[in-house]
Amino acid sequence: MKREYMLDDVIAAISTPMGTGGIGIVRMTGAGCIELADEIFIGRKKLTEKATHTLSYGKITDGKDGEVIDEVLVSVMKAPQTYTKEDIVEINCHGGSLVTRRVLEAVLKTGARLAEPGEFTKRSFLNGRIDLTQAEAVIDLIHSKTELSRQAAVNQLEGRLKTAVREMRDEILDMIASIEAVIDYPDYDIEDETYGNMGQGATKLLAKMEQLLEGADRGKIIRDGLQTVIVGKPNVGKSSLLNWLLEEDRAIVTDIPGTTRDTVEEYLNIDGIPIKIVDTAGIRETGDVVERMGVEKSKAYAEQADLVIMMLDGSRPLEEEDKEILSFIKDKKTIVLLNKMDLEQKLSLEELEAFVPREQILFISVKKNQGFERLIDALKNMFMDGHTATADDALLGNTRHKDALYRAKEAMEHCLETITMRMPEDFISMDLQDANRALGEITGDTSDEEIIDRIFTKFCLGK
Repeated sequence: MKREYMLDDVIAAISTPMGTGGIGIVRMTGAGCIELADEIFIGRKKLTEKATHTLSYGKITDGKDGEVIDEVLVSVMKAPQTYTKEDIVEINCHGGSLVTRRVLEAVLKTGARLAEPGEFTKRSFLNGRIDLTQAEAVIDLIHSKTELSRQAAVNQLEGRLKTAVREMRDEILDMIASIEAVIDYPDYDIEDETYGNMGQGATKLLAKMEQLLEGADRGKIIRDGLQTVIVGKPNVGKSSLLNWLLEEDRAIVTDIPGTTRDTVEEYLNIDGIPIKIVDTAGIRETGDVVERMGVEKSKAYAEQADLVIMMLDGSRPLEEEDKEILSFIKDKKTIVLLNKMDLEQKLSLEELEAFVPREQILFISVKKNQGFERLIDALKNMFMDGHTATADDALLGNTRHKDALYRAKEAMEHCLETITMRMPEDFISMDLQDANRALGEITGDTSDEEIIDRIFTKFCLGK
Protein backbone atom coordinates (compact mmCIF):
# COMPACT_ATOMS: atom_id res chain seq x y z
CA MET A 1 0.00 0.00 0.00
CA LYS A 2 2.62 2.52 1.05
CA ARG A 3 4.88 1.99 -1.95
CA GLU A 4 2.24 3.24 -4.39
CA TYR A 5 3.16 6.80 -3.45
CA MET A 6 5.71 8.70 -5.55
CA LEU A 7 8.99 8.81 -3.61
CA ASP A 8 11.52 9.11 -6.42
CA ASP A 9 11.47 12.87 -6.97
CA VAL A 10 12.91 15.85 -5.09
CA ILE A 11 10.50 18.11 -3.24
CA ALA A 12 11.15 21.60 -1.85
CA ALA A 13 9.33 24.22 0.24
CA ILE A 14 9.87 27.15 2.55
CA SER A 15 9.88 25.78 6.11
CA THR A 16 9.79 29.04 8.06
CA PRO A 17 6.82 31.43 8.41
CA MET A 18 6.53 34.03 5.69
CA GLY A 19 7.41 37.58 6.67
CA THR A 20 10.36 39.51 8.06
CA GLY A 21 12.69 37.52 10.31
CA GLY A 22 16.29 36.77 11.09
CA ILE A 23 16.45 33.52 9.11
CA GLY A 24 14.43 31.88 6.37
CA ILE A 25 14.83 28.17 5.54
CA VAL A 26 14.20 26.48 2.22
CA ARG A 27 14.16 22.69 2.58
CA MET A 28 14.70 19.97 -0.05
CA THR A 29 14.48 16.21 0.26
CA GLY A 30 14.76 13.23 -2.05
CA ALA A 31 17.41 11.27 -3.91
CA GLY A 32 19.58 13.72 -5.85
CA CYS A 33 18.64 16.85 -3.88
CA ILE A 34 22.29 17.48 -2.90
CA GLU A 35 23.34 17.42 -6.55
CA LEU A 36 20.52 19.81 -7.43
CA ALA A 37 21.58 22.20 -4.67
CA ASP A 38 25.12 22.22 -6.07
CA GLU A 39 23.73 23.73 -9.29
CA ILE A 40 22.91 26.99 -7.50
CA PHE A 41 25.42 26.94 -4.61
CA ILE A 42 28.84 28.64 -4.70
CA GLY A 43 31.19 27.65 -1.89
CA ARG A 44 34.70 26.43 -1.20
CA LYS A 45 33.65 22.81 -1.82
CA LYS A 46 30.74 21.17 -3.56
CA LEU A 47 27.95 20.05 -1.27
CA THR A 48 28.26 16.50 -2.61
CA GLU A 49 31.80 16.44 -1.21
CA LYS A 50 30.71 17.48 2.28
CA ALA A 51 30.24 15.03 5.13
CA THR A 52 26.71 14.42 6.37
CA HIS A 53 25.21 16.73 8.97
CA THR A 54 27.51 19.66 8.20
CA LEU A 55 27.01 23.35 7.49
CA SER A 56 28.62 25.11 4.52
CA TYR A 57 28.94 28.85 4.00
CA GLY A 58 28.45 30.19 0.50
CA LYS A 59 26.10 31.95 -1.88
CA ILE A 60 22.92 30.93 -3.69
CA THR A 61 22.61 32.04 -7.31
CA ASP A 62 19.78 32.14 -9.79
CA GLY A 63 21.14 29.19 -11.77
CA LYS A 64 24.60 28.55 -13.18
CA ASP A 65 26.49 31.84 -13.66
CA GLY A 66 23.33 33.67 -12.56
CA GLU A 67 23.01 36.60 -10.16
CA VAL A 68 23.70 36.08 -6.47
CA ILE A 69 20.47 35.96 -4.48
CA ASP A 70 21.86 35.77 -0.94
CA GLU A 71 24.67 34.68 1.36
CA VAL A 72 23.64 31.42 3.01
CA LEU A 73 24.51 28.54 5.28
CA VAL A 74 23.55 25.19 3.76
CA SER A 75 22.91 22.07 5.87
CA VAL A 76 23.62 18.73 4.20
CA MET A 77 22.08 15.63 5.80
CA LYS A 78 22.51 12.31 4.06
CA ALA A 79 20.18 9.30 4.25
CA PRO A 80 19.18 7.38 6.24
CA GLN A 81 19.80 9.37 9.44
CA THR A 82 17.41 12.20 8.52
CA TYR A 83 13.83 13.29 9.16
CA THR A 84 12.59 11.66 5.93
CA LYS A 85 15.22 8.87 5.75
CA GLU A 86 16.21 10.50 2.43
CA ASP A 87 18.90 13.07 1.64
CA ILE A 88 17.94 16.53 2.94
CA VAL A 89 19.31 19.98 2.12
CA GLU A 90 18.30 23.04 4.13
CA ILE A 91 19.27 26.46 2.80
CA ASN A 92 19.44 29.01 5.62
CA CYS A 93 19.11 32.46 4.09
CA HIS A 94 18.26 35.88 5.49
CA GLY A 95 14.65 36.18 6.55
CA GLY A 96 12.15 38.07 4.44
CA SER A 97 9.40 37.10 2.01
CA LEU A 98 11.27 38.19 -1.11
CA VAL A 99 14.60 36.52 -0.27
CA THR A 100 13.16 33.14 0.70
CA ARG A 101 10.82 33.13 -2.29
CA ARG A 102 13.71 33.88 -4.68
CA VAL A 103 15.77 31.05 -3.15
CA LEU A 104 12.82 28.66 -3.50
CA GLU A 105 12.33 29.69 -7.13
CA ALA A 106 16.01 28.99 -7.80
CA VAL A 107 15.66 25.55 -6.22
CA LEU A 108 12.57 24.75 -8.30
CA LYS A 109 14.41 25.77 -11.48
CA THR A 110 16.90 22.96 -10.85
CA GLY A 111 14.10 20.40 -11.22
CA ALA A 112 12.73 20.07 -7.71
CA ARG A 113 8.96 19.97 -7.24
CA LEU A 114 7.04 22.19 -4.82
CA ALA A 115 6.07 20.06 -1.83
CA GLU A 116 2.47 19.51 -0.85
CA PRO A 117 1.32 20.37 2.69
CA GLY A 118 2.88 17.92 5.14
CA GLU A 119 4.77 16.03 2.42
CA PHE A 120 8.08 15.99 4.30
CA THR A 121 6.39 14.30 7.28
CA LYS A 122 4.42 12.04 4.94
CA ARG A 123 7.72 10.78 3.47
CA SER A 124 8.97 10.15 6.99
CA PHE A 125 5.89 7.97 7.51
CA LEU A 126 6.05 6.23 4.14
CA ASN A 127 9.73 5.46 4.61
CA GLY A 128 9.04 3.83 7.98
CA ARG A 129 10.77 6.33 10.25
CA ILE A 130 7.55 7.17 12.13
CA ASP A 131 4.07 5.72 12.26
CA LEU A 132 0.82 7.62 11.69
CA THR A 133 0.33 8.47 15.38
CA GLN A 134 3.78 10.06 15.50
CA ALA A 135 3.11 11.99 12.28
CA GLU A 136 -0.07 13.39 13.83
CA ALA A 137 1.92 14.26 16.97
CA VAL A 138 4.10 16.57 14.86
CA ILE A 139 1.15 18.79 13.98
CA ASP A 140 -0.15 18.55 17.57
CA LEU A 141 3.23 19.79 18.78
CA ILE A 142 3.18 22.71 16.34
CA HIS A 143 -0.35 23.70 17.40
CA SER A 144 0.01 23.05 21.15
CA LYS A 145 -1.38 25.89 23.25
CA THR A 146 -0.29 24.86 26.75
CA GLU A 147 2.70 23.14 28.34
CA LEU A 148 0.48 20.13 29.01
CA SER A 149 -0.62 19.79 25.37
CA ARG A 150 3.02 20.17 24.29
CA GLN A 151 4.09 17.40 26.68
CA ALA A 152 1.26 15.17 25.46
CA ALA A 153 2.37 15.68 21.84
CA VAL A 154 5.98 14.86 22.76
CA ASN A 155 4.84 11.63 24.48
CA GLN A 156 3.01 10.60 21.32
CA LEU A 157 5.95 11.63 19.13
CA GLU A 158 8.19 9.37 21.22
CA GLY A 159 5.90 6.45 20.40
CA ARG A 160 3.87 5.90 23.58
CA LEU A 161 0.62 5.26 21.72
CA LYS A 162 2.35 3.32 18.94
CA THR A 163 3.92 0.99 21.53
CA ALA A 164 0.60 0.41 23.32
CA VAL A 165 -1.25 -0.35 20.07
CA ARG A 166 1.43 -2.63 18.65
CA GLU A 167 1.62 -4.62 21.89
CA MET A 168 -2.12 -5.29 21.57
CA ARG A 169 -1.74 -6.21 17.90
CA ASP A 170 1.08 -8.63 18.76
CA GLU A 171 -1.14 -10.36 21.33
CA ILE A 172 -3.97 -10.62 18.80
CA LEU A 173 -1.64 -12.07 16.15
CA ASP A 174 -0.37 -14.64 18.66
CA MET A 175 -3.98 -15.67 19.34
CA ILE A 176 -4.71 -15.93 15.61
CA ALA A 177 -1.58 -18.06 15.11
CA SER A 178 -2.69 -20.41 17.91
CA ILE A 179 -6.13 -20.77 16.32
CA GLU A 180 -4.62 -21.48 12.89
CA ALA A 181 -2.44 -24.19 14.47
CA VAL A 182 -5.52 -25.81 16.03
CA ILE A 183 -7.36 -25.69 12.68
CA ASP A 184 -4.36 -27.20 10.84
CA TYR A 185 -3.75 -29.90 13.44
CA PRO A 186 -7.16 -30.80 14.92
CA ASP A 187 -5.93 -34.12 16.36
CA TYR A 188 -3.81 -32.21 18.91
CA ASP A 189 -6.56 -29.84 20.04
CA ILE A 190 -7.54 -29.88 23.69
CA GLU A 191 -10.85 -28.01 23.42
CA ASP A 192 -11.27 -26.80 27.03
CA GLU A 193 -7.70 -25.53 27.17
CA THR A 194 -7.99 -23.77 23.79
CA TYR A 195 -11.22 -21.93 24.60
CA GLY A 196 -9.98 -21.15 28.10
CA ASN A 197 -6.76 -19.57 26.83
CA MET A 198 -8.63 -17.63 24.14
CA GLY A 199 -11.11 -16.32 26.71
CA GLN A 200 -8.32 -15.14 29.03
CA GLY A 201 -6.49 -13.45 26.17
CA ALA A 202 -9.61 -11.68 24.89
CA THR A 203 -10.56 -10.50 28.40
CA LYS A 204 -7.06 -9.10 28.96
CA LEU A 205 -7.08 -7.26 25.65
CA LEU A 206 -10.56 -5.87 26.26
CA ALA A 207 -9.42 -4.43 29.59
CA LYS A 208 -6.46 -2.70 27.92
CA MET A 209 -8.72 -1.16 25.28
CA GLU A 210 -11.21 0.07 27.89
CA GLN A 211 -8.41 1.61 29.93
CA LEU A 212 -7.18 3.56 26.91
CA LEU A 213 -10.69 4.70 26.01
CA GLU A 214 -11.39 5.84 29.56
CA GLY A 215 -9.28 8.99 29.23
CA ALA A 216 -10.05 9.68 25.57
CA ASP A 217 -12.47 12.57 26.16
CA ARG A 218 -10.09 14.22 28.63
CA GLY A 219 -7.28 13.74 26.14
CA LYS A 220 -9.25 15.42 23.36
CA ILE A 221 -9.74 18.47 25.58
CA ILE A 222 -6.00 18.65 26.33
CA ARG A 223 -5.18 18.25 22.65
CA ASP A 224 -7.84 20.45 21.00
CA GLY A 225 -8.91 22.68 23.85
CA LEU A 226 -12.39 23.57 25.03
CA GLN A 227 -14.39 25.67 22.60
CA THR A 228 -16.01 28.03 25.09
CA VAL A 229 -18.48 30.84 24.42
CA ILE A 230 -19.60 33.58 26.83
CA VAL A 231 -23.21 34.57 26.13
CA GLY A 232 -25.79 36.81 27.76
CA LYS A 233 -27.65 40.06 27.37
CA PRO A 234 -25.70 43.24 26.80
CA ASN A 235 -24.01 44.81 29.84
CA VAL A 236 -24.03 41.80 32.19
CA GLY A 237 -20.23 41.60 32.46
CA LYS A 238 -19.19 39.24 29.62
CA SER A 239 -16.28 41.37 28.40
CA SER A 240 -15.17 42.03 31.97
CA LEU A 241 -15.08 38.26 32.57
CA LEU A 242 -12.92 37.76 29.47
CA ASN A 243 -10.54 40.51 30.58
CA TRP A 244 -10.27 38.93 34.02
CA LEU A 245 -9.54 35.48 32.61
CA LEU A 246 -6.88 36.89 30.26
CA GLU A 247 -5.50 39.26 32.92
CA GLU A 248 -5.50 42.08 30.37
CA ASP A 249 -7.91 44.60 28.87
CA ARG A 250 -8.61 42.61 25.73
CA ALA A 251 -12.26 43.61 25.31
CA ILE A 252 -13.69 47.13 25.54
CA VAL A 253 -15.87 47.58 28.63
CA THR A 254 -18.43 50.42 28.93
CA ASP A 255 -21.83 50.98 30.47
CA ILE A 256 -23.32 51.35 26.99
CA PRO A 257 -25.32 48.26 25.90
CA GLY A 258 -24.14 46.80 22.59
CA THR A 259 -20.48 47.87 22.94
CA THR A 260 -19.31 44.41 21.81
CA ARG A 261 -20.67 44.00 18.28
CA ASP A 262 -18.43 41.19 17.05
CA THR A 263 -16.79 38.16 18.63
CA VAL A 264 -13.48 38.46 20.49
CA GLU A 265 -11.47 35.20 20.50
CA GLU A 266 -8.50 34.28 22.70
CA TYR A 267 -6.74 31.17 24.04
CA LEU A 268 -6.07 30.78 27.74
CA ASN A 269 -4.66 28.10 30.01
CA ILE A 270 -6.67 26.97 33.02
CA ASP A 271 -4.83 24.32 35.05
CA GLY A 272 -3.29 22.90 31.88
CA ILE A 273 -6.57 22.88 29.95
CA PRO A 274 -6.31 24.96 26.75
CA ILE A 275 -9.49 26.99 26.33
CA LYS A 276 -10.48 28.88 23.21
CA ILE A 277 -12.81 31.44 24.71
CA VAL A 278 -15.08 33.69 22.68
CA ASP A 279 -16.70 36.84 24.04
CA THR A 280 -19.83 37.40 21.96
CA ALA A 281 -22.11 40.31 21.24
CA GLY A 282 -24.94 40.66 23.75
CA ILE A 283 -27.96 38.69 22.54
CA ARG A 284 -31.01 40.94 22.28
CA GLU A 285 -33.50 42.29 19.75
CA THR A 286 -31.93 45.25 18.00
CA GLY A 287 -32.57 47.46 15.00
CA ASP A 288 -28.86 48.14 14.50
CA VAL A 289 -27.76 46.16 11.41
CA VAL A 290 -24.16 45.68 12.60
CA GLU A 291 -25.18 44.65 16.10
CA ARG A 292 -27.82 42.26 14.69
CA MET A 293 -25.10 40.52 12.64
CA GLY A 294 -23.05 40.18 15.82
CA VAL A 295 -26.02 38.63 17.63
CA GLU A 296 -26.50 36.04 14.86
CA LYS A 297 -22.79 35.24 15.00
CA SER A 298 -23.05 34.80 18.78
CA LYS A 299 -25.82 32.23 18.34
CA ALA A 300 -23.81 30.33 15.73
CA TYR A 301 -20.80 30.13 18.07
CA ALA A 302 -23.01 28.95 20.93
CA GLU A 303 -24.39 26.10 18.80
CA GLN A 304 -20.88 24.82 18.02
CA ALA A 305 -19.31 25.30 21.47
CA ASP A 306 -18.21 22.55 23.87
CA LEU A 307 -19.15 24.81 26.78
CA VAL A 308 -21.43 27.83 27.09
CA ILE A 309 -20.85 30.27 29.94
CA MET A 310 -24.10 32.17 30.46
CA MET A 311 -23.71 35.51 32.25
CA LEU A 312 -26.65 36.94 34.22
CA ASP A 313 -27.00 40.05 36.34
CA GLY A 314 -27.95 38.72 39.78
CA SER A 315 -29.05 42.17 40.92
CA ARG A 316 -31.94 42.13 38.43
CA PRO A 317 -34.90 39.73 38.04
CA LEU A 318 -34.81 37.15 35.26
CA GLU A 319 -36.18 38.77 32.11
CA GLU A 320 -37.73 37.36 28.94
CA GLU A 321 -34.51 37.91 26.97
CA ASP A 322 -32.63 35.87 29.62
CA LYS A 323 -35.17 33.06 29.33
CA GLU A 324 -34.89 33.04 25.54
CA ILE A 325 -31.11 32.64 25.75
CA LEU A 326 -31.43 29.90 28.41
CA SER A 327 -33.92 28.03 26.21
CA PHE A 328 -31.59 28.40 23.21
CA ILE A 329 -28.64 26.74 25.08
CA LYS A 330 -30.63 24.17 27.08
CA ASP A 331 -29.07 21.17 25.29
CA LYS A 332 -25.46 22.44 25.68
CA LYS A 333 -23.04 21.92 28.56
CA THR A 334 -23.59 25.16 30.43
CA ILE A 335 -22.28 27.06 33.43
CA VAL A 336 -24.42 30.00 34.55
CA LEU A 337 -22.57 32.83 36.27
CA LEU A 338 -24.65 35.18 38.40
CA ASN A 339 -22.60 38.35 38.31
CA LYS A 340 -22.72 41.22 40.83
CA MET A 341 -22.92 39.00 43.92
CA ASP A 342 -21.71 42.06 45.86
CA LEU A 343 -25.09 43.70 45.27
CA GLU A 344 -28.54 42.76 46.56
CA GLN A 345 -29.70 39.63 44.71
CA LYS A 346 -33.08 40.01 42.99
CA LEU A 347 -32.89 37.07 40.57
CA SER A 348 -35.03 34.08 41.61
CA LEU A 349 -32.95 30.88 41.82
CA GLU A 350 -36.11 28.76 41.69
CA GLU A 351 -37.05 30.37 38.40
CA LEU A 352 -33.52 29.88 37.04
CA GLU A 353 -33.39 26.22 38.11
CA ALA A 354 -36.22 25.50 35.67
CA PHE A 355 -33.61 25.96 32.94
CA VAL A 356 -30.34 24.74 34.48
CA PRO A 357 -29.40 22.44 37.44
CA ARG A 358 -28.44 24.17 40.70
CA GLU A 359 -24.89 22.76 40.66
CA GLN A 360 -24.19 24.57 37.39
CA ILE A 361 -25.11 27.99 38.86
CA LEU A 362 -22.23 30.01 40.34
CA PHE A 363 -22.13 33.37 42.08
CA ILE A 364 -19.36 35.78 41.10
CA SER A 365 -18.46 39.45 41.20
CA VAL A 366 -16.28 40.63 38.34
CA LYS A 367 -15.96 44.04 39.96
CA LYS A 368 -14.84 42.64 43.34
CA ASN A 369 -12.83 39.78 41.80
CA GLN A 370 -14.78 37.15 43.76
CA GLY A 371 -15.96 33.60 43.00
CA PHE A 372 -13.72 32.76 40.06
CA GLU A 373 -12.07 29.78 41.78
CA ARG A 374 -15.49 28.09 41.66
CA LEU A 375 -15.52 28.49 37.89
CA ILE A 376 -12.15 26.70 37.65
CA ASP A 377 -13.41 23.84 39.85
CA ALA A 378 -16.61 23.58 37.80
CA LEU A 379 -14.63 23.26 34.55
CA LYS A 380 -12.48 20.46 36.01
CA ASN A 381 -15.49 18.59 37.37
CA MET A 382 -17.52 18.95 34.18
CA PHE A 383 -14.84 17.95 31.67
CA MET A 384 -12.03 16.24 33.59
CA ASP A 385 -14.16 14.22 36.06
CA GLY A 386 -12.50 16.18 38.85
CA HIS A 387 -9.04 14.96 37.80
CA THR A 388 -6.01 17.14 37.49
CA ALA A 389 -5.10 17.04 33.81
CA THR A 390 -1.97 15.06 32.88
CA ALA A 391 -0.18 14.36 29.61
CA ASP A 392 -1.08 10.66 29.96
CA ASP A 393 -4.76 11.60 29.54
CA ALA A 394 -3.97 12.74 25.99
CA LEU A 395 -2.58 9.37 24.89
CA LEU A 396 -5.82 8.84 22.97
CA GLY A 397 -6.82 12.45 22.39
CA ASN A 398 -7.35 12.15 18.64
CA THR A 399 -10.93 11.48 17.46
CA ARG A 400 -9.67 9.20 14.67
CA HIS A 401 -7.75 7.11 17.20
CA LYS A 402 -10.75 6.89 19.52
CA ASP A 403 -13.08 5.76 16.71
CA ALA A 404 -10.66 3.03 15.57
CA LEU A 405 -10.06 1.77 19.11
CA TYR A 406 -13.80 1.73 19.80
CA ARG A 407 -14.31 -0.50 16.73
CA ALA A 408 -11.47 -2.75 17.93
CA LYS A 409 -13.17 -2.98 21.34
CA GLU A 410 -16.50 -3.93 19.72
CA ALA A 411 -14.76 -6.65 17.70
CA MET A 412 -13.07 -7.96 20.87
CA GLU A 413 -16.40 -8.00 22.76
CA HIS A 414 -17.91 -10.00 19.90
CA CYS A 415 -14.89 -12.31 20.00
CA LEU A 416 -15.45 -12.94 23.71
CA GLU A 417 -19.10 -13.80 23.04
CA THR A 418 -18.01 -16.17 20.26
CA ILE A 419 -15.58 -17.91 22.64
CA THR A 420 -18.20 -18.16 25.42
CA MET A 421 -20.65 -19.76 22.98
CA ARG A 422 -17.93 -22.29 21.94
CA MET A 423 -18.37 -21.43 18.29
CA PRO A 424 -15.87 -22.81 15.72
CA GLU A 425 -12.30 -21.46 15.89
CA ASP A 426 -12.45 -19.75 12.49
CA PHE A 427 -15.27 -17.50 13.78
CA ILE A 428 -13.00 -16.43 16.64
CA SER A 429 -10.22 -15.77 14.15
CA MET A 430 -12.48 -13.51 12.06
CA ASP A 431 -13.34 -11.37 15.11
CA LEU A 432 -9.68 -11.11 16.05
CA GLN A 433 -8.76 -10.06 12.52
CA ASP A 434 -11.40 -7.30 12.67
CA ALA A 435 -9.89 -6.03 15.93
CA ASN A 436 -6.38 -6.20 14.50
CA ARG A 437 -7.41 -4.30 11.38
CA ALA A 438 -9.06 -1.52 13.44
CA LEU A 439 -5.97 -1.15 15.65
CA GLY A 440 -3.78 -1.02 12.55
CA GLU A 441 -5.70 2.05 11.36
CA ILE A 442 -4.40 3.96 14.39
CA THR A 443 -0.74 3.44 13.49
CA GLY A 444 -1.33 3.52 9.73
CA ASP A 445 -0.46 -0.12 9.14
CA THR A 446 -3.91 -0.85 7.69
CA SER A 447 -5.09 2.67 6.72
CA ASP A 448 -6.07 3.40 3.13
CA GLU A 449 -4.49 6.15 1.06
CA GLU A 450 -7.48 8.50 1.35
CA ILE A 451 -7.23 8.63 5.15
CA ILE A 452 -3.47 9.15 5.02
CA ASP A 453 -3.75 11.95 2.47
CA ARG A 454 -6.46 13.67 4.52
CA ILE A 455 -4.27 13.66 7.62
CA PHE A 456 -1.29 15.26 5.89
CA THR A 457 -3.31 18.00 4.19
CA LYS A 458 -3.74 19.52 7.67
CA PHE A 459 0.01 20.21 7.83
CA CYS A 460 1.64 23.47 6.78
CA LEU A 461 3.92 23.67 3.74
CA GLY A 462 7.53 22.75 4.50
CA LYS A 463 6.76 20.30 7.33
